[in-house]
Amino acid sequence: MAPIDPELLDIILKIDNIDDLTCFFEDIFTPAELDDLSLRWKLLKDLHQGMAQRKIADKYGISLCKITRGSKILKKKDSTVLKLLKTRP
Repeated sequence: MAPIDPELLDIILKIDNIDDLTCFFEDIFTPAELDDLSLRWKLLKDLHQGMAQRKIADKYGISLCKITRGSKILKKKDSTVLKLLKTRP
Protein backbone atom coordinates (compact mmCIF):
# COMPACT_ATOMS: atom_id res chain seq x y z
CA MET A 1 0.00 0.00 0.00
CA ALA A 2 1.30 3.43 -0.91
CA PRO A 3 1.61 5.95 1.91
CA ILE A 4 -1.19 8.48 2.24
CA ASP A 5 -0.24 11.80 0.72
CA PRO A 6 0.73 14.11 3.61
CA GLU A 7 -0.76 17.08 1.75
CA LEU A 8 -4.13 15.32 1.69
CA LEU A 9 -3.95 14.63 5.41
CA ASP A 10 -3.00 18.24 6.06
CA ILE A 11 -5.98 19.46 4.03
CA ILE A 12 -8.33 17.19 5.99
CA LEU A 13 -6.92 18.51 9.26
CA LYS A 14 -7.63 22.07 8.15
CA ILE A 15 -11.34 21.45 7.51
CA ASP A 16 -13.00 22.82 10.60
CA ASN A 17 -16.69 22.09 10.17
CA ILE A 18 -18.77 19.00 9.51
CA ASP A 19 -20.55 20.38 6.43
CA ASP A 20 -17.31 21.16 4.60
CA LEU A 21 -15.81 17.83 5.63
CA THR A 22 -18.90 16.00 4.39
CA CYS A 23 -18.75 17.81 1.04
CA PHE A 24 -15.01 17.14 0.72
CA PHE A 25 -15.48 13.43 1.39
CA GLU A 26 -18.40 13.24 -1.05
CA ASP A 27 -16.22 14.94 -3.69
CA ILE A 28 -13.20 12.65 -3.37
CA PHE A 29 -14.78 9.30 -2.44
CA THR A 30 -17.30 7.26 -4.40
CA PRO A 31 -20.55 6.33 -2.65
CA ALA A 32 -19.27 2.75 -2.32
CA GLU A 33 -16.03 3.95 -0.71
CA LEU A 34 -17.99 6.08 1.75
CA ASP A 35 -20.22 3.10 2.55
CA ASP A 36 -17.13 0.95 3.20
CA LEU A 37 -15.60 3.62 5.41
CA SER A 38 -18.80 4.03 7.42
CA LEU A 39 -19.21 0.28 7.78
CA ARG A 40 -15.63 -0.11 9.00
CA TRP A 41 -16.22 2.53 11.68
CA LYS A 42 -19.53 0.92 12.76
CA LEU A 43 -18.02 -2.52 13.14
CA LEU A 44 -15.04 -1.10 15.05
CA LYS A 45 -17.45 0.59 17.46
CA ASP A 46 -19.43 -2.64 17.87
CA LEU A 47 -16.27 -4.65 18.52
CA HIS A 48 -15.08 -2.09 21.05
CA GLN A 49 -18.41 -2.35 22.87
CA GLY A 50 -17.91 -6.10 23.13
CA MET A 51 -20.36 -7.33 20.50
CA ALA A 52 -19.58 -10.84 19.23
CA GLN A 53 -18.06 -11.07 15.76
CA ARG A 54 -20.78 -13.39 14.47
CA LYS A 55 -23.48 -11.00 15.69
CA ILE A 56 -21.73 -8.11 13.86
CA ALA A 57 -21.50 -10.25 10.71
CA ASP A 58 -25.25 -10.93 10.89
CA LYS A 59 -26.08 -7.31 11.73
CA TYR A 60 -24.30 -5.91 8.66
CA GLY A 61 -24.35 -8.92 6.33
CA ILE A 62 -20.56 -9.06 6.07
CA SER A 63 -17.90 -11.75 6.30
CA LEU A 64 -16.03 -12.63 9.46
CA CYS A 65 -12.78 -11.78 7.63
CA LYS A 66 -13.74 -8.12 7.48
CA ILE A 67 -14.52 -8.14 11.18
CA THR A 68 -11.33 -10.00 12.08
CA ARG A 69 -9.31 -7.18 10.52
CA GLY A 70 -11.09 -4.72 12.80
CA SER A 71 -10.47 -6.95 15.79
CA LYS A 72 -6.74 -7.03 15.03
CA ILE A 73 -6.70 -3.22 14.85
CA LEU A 74 -8.22 -2.98 18.32
CA LYS A 75 -5.77 -5.51 19.79
CA LYS A 76 -2.74 -3.39 18.86
CA LYS A 77 -1.52 -1.53 21.95
CA ASP A 78 -0.61 1.56 19.94
CA SER A 79 -3.86 1.61 17.93
CA THR A 80 -5.03 5.14 17.20
CA VAL A 81 -8.50 3.79 16.53
CA LEU A 82 -8.62 2.25 20.00
CA LYS A 83 -7.45 5.52 21.58
CA LEU A 84 -10.19 7.40 19.73
CA LEU A 85 -12.88 4.89 20.68
CA LYS A 86 -11.87 5.14 24.35
CA THR A 87 -12.45 8.92 24.27
CA ARG A 88 -16.02 8.56 22.95
CA PRO A 89 -18.86 9.06 25.43
